[in-house]
Amino acid sequence: MKATAWMGKDKVKVIDVPEPSIMNPRDAIVRITTTAICGSDLHLYHGYIPTMRKGDILGHEFMGEVVEVGPQVRNLRPGDRVVVPFPIACGHCNSCQRGLFSVCENSNPNAGVAEKIMGHSPAGIFGYSHLLGGYAGGQAEYARVPFADVGPVKVPDEVPDDQAVMLADVLPTGYMGAEMCDIKPGHVVAIWGAGPVGLLAAASARLLGAERVFVIDRYPYRLRLAREHVGAETINYEDTDVLDALNELTAGRGPDACVDAVGLEGHHGNAAIYAYDRAKQAVRAETERPFALRQAILACRSGGVVSVVGAYGGMVDKFPMGAFMNRSLIMRAGQCHVQRYTRPLLERIQRGEIDPSFIVSHRMPLKDAPKGYKIFQKKQDECSKVLLSV
Repeated sequence: MKATAWMGKDKVKVIDVPEPSIMNPRDAIVRITTTAICGSDLHLYHGYIPTMRKGDILGHEFMGEVVEVGPQVRNLRPGDRVVVPFPIACGHCNSCQRGLFSVCENSNPNAGVAEKIMGHSPAGIFGYSHLLGGYAGGQAEYARVPFADVGPVKVPDEVPDDQAVMLADVLPTGYMGAEMCDIKPGHVVAIWGAGPVGLLAAASARLLGAERVFVIDRYPYRLRLAREHVGAETINYEDTDVLDALNELTAGRGPDACVDAVGLEGHHGNAAIYAYDRAKQAVRAETERPFALRQAILACRSGGVVSVVGAYGGMVDKFPMGAFMNRSLIMRAGQCHVQRYTRPLLERIQRGEIDPSFIVSHRMPLKDAPKGYKIFQKKQDECSKVLLSV
């Protein structure tokens, strides 16, 4: 079969690989119909996530048709149309029983490696390095889905792939980012990053009752999407001082909650600060560029919430702990517990409460995945989200 493989820093290639097969009684094999390139995939593309190996199959956002199930998978049958959550979760461990599926205690076969870096291991993730299990991803013609009796959700025929595939990651992640803000009537929410997750976090904040939503980014076309599809107010950090602007817009108080939807490869309009973090990251003196996180902490009102759904992998430098502690801030963070949100968000899509497909800018066949990575990475042709059809 054809699959998109990581071939080294800044290089992916569609190659021929063996088709997957059932390896465990709780497995299913899914024939992919639509998959997507995620902003988190760019961290792999750029070589910032360790333990990638040449030939690893990429992709953690995918959906398709079940073609085979293991003997212990009784909730699915061949022919079912499903979307697959990106965290792999057993459904039975202490974490899964508490709804914390992205920190499943049983799905990462390389947990010992992760524990050395993070203290405890998160869940395995499709197509996201050997640190997180070494599982083959879904930017391919077929995928093996472990614990298929827990993860995949059936999708009705009336919900198109463009909407349904967003349930694999970006819509639940954006929604969780907003939900962690503990939004109350009248609240003001600021969101750093107008990529797919940031845009859907903004839409979700609106859905959850935020009175005003601010979106911070530097690309005019992404800020336009935030205004036109979400009704957000926007700030371009390259021509505006973000902290001054948010203070002025909130009468000096600051937003009630701030969402970091950027993560480890942040950009900053201040050339000196940007050079500092790029240099330290280049020599691995720090592994992240936490511009958005630092700014979100400084911008948030005292006693407010900082919600972090942008992906981080290691250590950050110059964390404003003094501001965080002395101003009684609350931080909530995590890879999304997608299985918790998939069905409720599917129902919201069916009721017309949210349509996540507005973020899609490009559709292309799987064979053009290298082109998709390039234009997404370089923000060419106003690229906001790439879907790959199989």
